[in-house]
Amino acid sequence: MPLLTNIATLATCAQPGGQGALHTIARAALAWEQESIVWVGKEVACPERFTTVPRIDAGGALVVPGLIDCHTHLAFGGWRADEFEERILGKSYLEIARSGGGIAGTVRHTRADSEEVLFNRCCTFLREMGQMGVSTVECKSGYGLTLDDEAKLLRVYRRLAHHQPLRIAATFLGAHVVPPEYRNDRPGYIRLLCEEMIPRFAAEGLAEFCDVFVEETAFSIGEARHILEAGKKHGLRPKLHVDQLRDGGGACLAAEVGAISADHLEYASADGIRAMADAGVVAVSLPIATLYLNQRPMPARRFVEAGVPVAVATDFNPGSAPSFHLPLALTLACTMNRMTPAEALKGATLFAAQAIGREKRIGSLEVGKQADFVLIDAPDVNHWIYHFRANAVQEIFVRGKAFNFSGDGA
Repeated sequence: MPLLTNIATLATCAQPGGQGALHTIARAALAWEQESIVWVGKEVACPERFTTVPRIDAGGALVVPGLIDCHTHLAFGGWRADEFEERILGKSYLEIARSGGGIAGTVRHTRADSEEVLFNRCCTFLREMGQMGVSTVECKSGYGLTLDDEAKLLRVYRRLAHHQPLRIAATFLGAHVVPPEYRNDRPGYIRLLCEEMIPRFAAEGLAEFCDVFVEETAFSIGEARHILEAGKKHGLRPKLHVDQLRDGGGACLAAEVGAISADHLEYASADGIRAMADAGVVAVSLPIATLYLNQRPMPARRFVEAGVPVAVATDFNPGSAPSFHLPLALTLACTMNRMTPAEALKGATLFAAQAIGREKRIGSLEVGKQADFVLIDAPDVNHWIYHFRANAVQEIFVRGKAFNFSGDGA
């Protein structure tokens, strides 16, 4: 039963108080046994039963819960650096997609890669994410778009959950775009999603969420509703990519279908925001994608003021957000989405956990929760997120064990 001492500031990120309430403790200590936290508080108030336990000196670090990246497209083949230049020179995301680039380009590369190649690539990504304080990652499929290729991506995520220390939450995103072979048969592809892919992946336990990209080049509101209801029938909780490039009514749809989260939301309407608040849907801000696409930022303040919990994630993917640097996303959430550092951190901890249905186990440093925490070289949360560095993380513990920065294991 180790005891972490000499903590300058500990941010518990507990639920009460809303988006900006971190419930910090100055000069704190934290005790855990095996994978679970057994005590947290001021070091001077440490119970006598911890007098003889092994102590770990935090060295005056800031301690926060393990960060949670609740929106990534982790497994993919190839990159799309050429599109980065094209957008700089004036081509829009939609123009690139209509010309056969974008998601369709990544689908070609991903179909060509073996499961082993994708697995090893993901292990490398996760190792670097762990070094930046990330302890849990949501991973979407969506770059296969055939029964076998989507199964390949979801099997990669299942293997990752058992062969490296970071926690994995798998999402089926077969409704990313309609693949080229179904370009003239949209109903046929939707039948494939609803009648073959969803039942199989749910029965095999390969995914726990079903996601749909609602956009002009992807799926309509009506199509998304149909797909998500099929997912719900098989036990997959709804998620949505919505209102990223225009107000398409996606926020209202998220509320209607009882989605656990709605992501992007740069153009969400006032009615949609109110509906999400009433339905308890988490809004997920993805500011790295906003930066790369040179879009107007998601209006996080409107969501916070309406009582919608706002999570912050990277949207890591090879096209619109080719970075898994979650601390960078936190800084951008402040500068672009106008969240305070405290609000951004709550968005990458407790509210990110809520966006993947794990808020009872992770996301805050409270007795009974998992011992996932990060030691950061900063005096407080404001300084850490304001003073952006390549990496301010000194050490990360996942399930009570120190993460091995040089390898896959903990």
